[in-house]
Amino acid sequence: MIIVDSALQERARSGRPIRVGMVGAGFMGRGVALQIHTAVPGMTLVAIANRRLEPARRAYVEAGQDAPRTVETGKALSEAIAAGQPAITEDWRLLCAADEIDAVLEVTGSIEHAAHVVTGTISNGKHAILMNAELDGTVGPLLKRRADAAGVIYTNVDGDQPGVTLNLFRFVRGIGVRPVLCGNIKGLQDPYRTPITQEGFARKWGQKAHMVTSFADGSKISFEQAIIANATGMTVGRRGMYGPTVPDGTPLEEAVRQFHAERFIDGPGIVDYVVGASPGPGVFVLGTIENPLQRHYLNLYKLGEGPLYCFYTPYHLCHFEVPTTVARAVLFRDATIAPAGPPRVDVVATAKTDLRAGDVLDDIGHFMTYGQCEKADIARSEQLLPLGIAVGCRLLRDVAKDEVLGYRDVELPRDRLVDRLRAEQDALFAPAGKSLGRHDSVTA
Repeated sequence: MIIVDSALQERARSGRPIRVGMVGAGFMGRGVALQIHTAVPGMTLVAIANRRLEPARRAYVEAGQDAPRTVETGKALSEAIAAGQPAITEDWRLLCAADEIDAVLEVTGSIEHAAHVVTGTISNGKHAILMNAELDGTVGPLLKRRADAAGVIYTNVDGDQPGVTLNLFRFVRGIGVRPVLCGNIKGLQDPYRTPITQEGFARKWGQKAHMVTSFADGSKISFEQAIIANATGMTVGRRGMYGPTVPDGTPLEEAVRQFHAERFIDGPGIVDYVVGASPGPGVFVLGTIENPLQRHYLNLYKLGEGPLYCFYTPYHLCHFEVPTTVARAVLFRDATIAPAGPPRVDVVATAKTDLRAGDVLDDIGHFMTYGQCEKADIARSEQLLPLGIAVGCRLLRDVAKDEVLGYRDVELPRDRLVDRLRAEQDALFAPAGKSLGRHDSVTA
């Protein structure tokens, strides 16, 4: 967003920087801290909240800011911000309540904890910026509705593939081409990957093995494509998406021929992905246009004869682009990517291996489950278990490998906020005259 840089420079010149609080200080959080401090005039990361103080302190030190002040009260946080001293705390609630903070960036990678942070941010009248497709893909439509009621912006971020895709989607739509497929370019897709198989890659890049596994086993891309669908009104062609695989290095323009236009060109469009195409990792949008004169121009401009035209962004730069989302929200009240209404696509929990009654389901990117995209109305009618809800559930029966789990198959943990939010979301968007499922009576 080219206009953002000028607006941030003006904030810097006027001495009124955007003041950001961040919850979470892991691999990505440290990158965001570095980016804001070294490359973003007109924005200041005034405070970091983390369950342990040392990672928060490390984030500031790596960014070139020594001696952050440890605070335990709202008064102490306000004093630190007034003095221009970065603050760290174990209490995320202080950031949500601080009048001196304009927006809260949630970058914990969790679901239950993040649900508390984001609802607290919204209820305190602050813009909620998520680097968290998992929470958004589970209860995002409800959180967006709450943010609207509170008069604040709720959004996921530039840099992650969904935000990059929505930027491209808006560009394509803005030139008069109708987007019909929003896609992701992957290098690997294997639902049976585990933290053991991904340990070496994770160690090489200083990441957590389960996070890397969620990329490899398809869970992450399922959440990412789901929130794109929820933001655009698109759907999926089938459970799990089509996901064609092509020989490594196949040019994207050739790879997208694996998608059969007749399956989606006349509907609301679909989200999907391709494995092996180049350039990667990146995102693409397939669009169409009916006007024959415009098709002639697109052919002249080397996009081919149609009916599908391929637009792509060959990279996504994660933490480098996150501050742009913060600026868009605070300065222009523009969400990078947010649900447009009722959920269109859900991410359903699927057995990664044979599971046994009594097993307690582990976290996303671990050993027991992987995620698949499914149409939200099918997930609702069949009472399928969302992957974002599955963590910590106890199985009531044996489940075979690759079987999709349902609410009937599990006992939910007690007293979780995410379950209450999901029940509220399901009730809010329930079709007229439809009764709710078993899980709503359990968690409401």
